[in-house]
Amino acid sequence: MNVKKAKNPAEKAMSLIFFICGMLSVAFVLFITLFLVVSGVPAIGTIGIFKFLFGTVWASTAADPKFGILPFILTSVYGTFGAVLLAVPVGLLCAIYLSKFAGSRLAELIRSAVELLAGIPSVVYGLVGMILIVPAVRTIFHLPDGANLFSAIIVLSVMVLPNVISVSETSLLAVPREYEEASLALGATYTETVFKVSVPAAKSGIASAVVLGVGRAIGEAMAVMMVSGNVANMPGLFKSVRFLTTAVASEMSYSSGLQRQALFSIALVLFIFIMIITLLLNFVFKKEKNK
Repeated sequence: MNVKKAKNPAEKAMSLIFFICGMLSVAFVLFITLFLVVSGVPAIGTIGIFKFLFGTVWASTAADPKFGILPFILTSVYGTFGAVLLAVPVGLLCAIYLSKFAGSRLAELIRSAVELLAGIPSVVYGLVGMILIVPAVRTIFHLPDGANLFSAIIVLSVMVLPNVISVSETSLLAVPREYEEASLALGATYTETVFKVSVPAAKSGIASAVVLGVGRAIGEAMAVMMVSGNVANMPGLFKSVRFLTTAVASEMSYSSGLQRQALFSIALVLFIFIMIITLLLNFVFKKEKNK
C-alpha cells in the first residue's frame, strides 16, 4: 500500500503531462483550421465558390485574373489515385514477403532499405525524377517534354511505398499465429494461408497503410513540382500539369492581394480533402470494428 501511495504523485504528474500533450495536438489542429478558414474564405467569397471550384482557367497574374482550380483538384485526385494504384500492390506484396517468407537476414536488409527510402528528402526524389524519369518518359513515349502527370505518378508511387510496406508488415506480424496454424491444420498450403487468412485478418492495418499513402501523395509538393511540368492545364496522362500543393508553393513567394488570398483558399480546399478522407476512413474502420 505504501508503494502505491508513493507512486500516486508521479502517476498524476505523468497523466497531467500526457493530457497537456494531447490537448496541444487538438489546439494545433484547431489553430490551423481557424487560420485557413479566416485566410481562405474571403477569396472564395470574392471570386465565387462555383467559379473558384469549377473554373478551368487559372491566370492569377493576368490583367483580367481568373482563379479556377478545377485543373488542380482533378490533377491531385488523378495523381494520388495513380500513385496509390501502383504503390499499394507492390508495397503489400513486399510486406507479405518480409513478414511471411523472407529469411531473417534478408528481411533485415530489405527493412533497412525501406527505412532509408522513407528518410530520403522530397527534393532528392524530384531531382532523381528530373534526371532519370523525365528523360526516359520523353524518349519511350516520343513526347516533346517528359515532365507530365505520368512522371509525377511514378515519383509519387515510389515515395508512397515505404509507408505502405512498413504499416502493412506491422499489421501482418500482429496476426495471431493460431489463425495460421488452424488453417494449416485444415490442409491449406502456407501460401493459401497467407493470402486467405493472414491478409484478411490484417485488412484494417493494410487500410491504414493506404490512408498514410494517400496522405503522403496528396500532400507532396516539391517532388511533383520538379517532374510534373507545373503548368495549369486540365489533367492528361502525358500533359504538363499542376497539383494543388504545387500551385501554392510555386506562387506564394511573389503573390499579393487577391492572388495570395486565393492561394490560402487552395490550402483550405486541400485541408478539407484530407479531413473528408480521414473521416470517411474512420467511419469505415468503426463500422468494421462493430461487425
